[in-house]
Amino acid sequence: MPFILALAFFLIPCPAAWSADVELPPAVDVNDPAALQEATRVLAEEIKLASKPQVYLVLDLAERHLSVKGRGIALHRIPITSWSGTSPESMVGTFRLTARPPVVRRKIDPAATGEQEPISLLDMPTQFRLSWTPPLTIDVLPQPEDRSLRSLRQYAILWWHGLRQRIGRLLHRHEEASTPQIQLVLRESEAQSLAWALVDGAPLVIRRTTD
Repeated sequence: MPFILALAFFLIPCPAAWSADVELPPAVDVNDPAALQEATRVLAEEIKLASKPQVYLVLDLAERHLSVKGRGIALHRIPITSWSGTSPESMVGTFRLTARPPVVRRKIDPAATGEQEPISLLDMPTQFRLSWTPPLTIDVLPQPEDRSLRSLRQYAILWWHGLRQRIGRLLHRHEEASTPQIQLVLRESEAQSLAWALVDGAPLVIRRTTD
């Protein structure tokens, strides 16, 4: 039944004004039963989210991109440079963002006479942690772009996060279930776009890899 509903969602004709914006179904190997089952699960979850007037996220780990969507229409698509994660068996269902990433807001100068600039995309963080319910943690890290001291620091951060995840896997390997953790490496501008787009309680669905 979920597969039929998911299929119908993408076969129903869309208005011409939508056709250029509606995201195509994910590429799935029809000879891979696990991949078909995962894609069907995600599409069934998205149908429920798309039926309401809200912005939601679809994190596609298989095709390495994150889509900000509304009513089934992709509002913004963020490519993922690389990712790693733990406890994929717990990455099912719909997650809700508990809090937006912290932003260092500009201080208002009461002595200023002219109009002061409002907060903008450039004020958004490039590195932050997102917490969700049911329990899920997503760490967003900037992609190192060169060999400057700043980029070397970013490489060190990536190495440290990778080490923490490996230690976490060793500590939780005997537990039946643990809090899933995902690390996403994005370009700085894309990380800022994600921070800008997030709202409290934003829903998230994750498409897992089946390799």
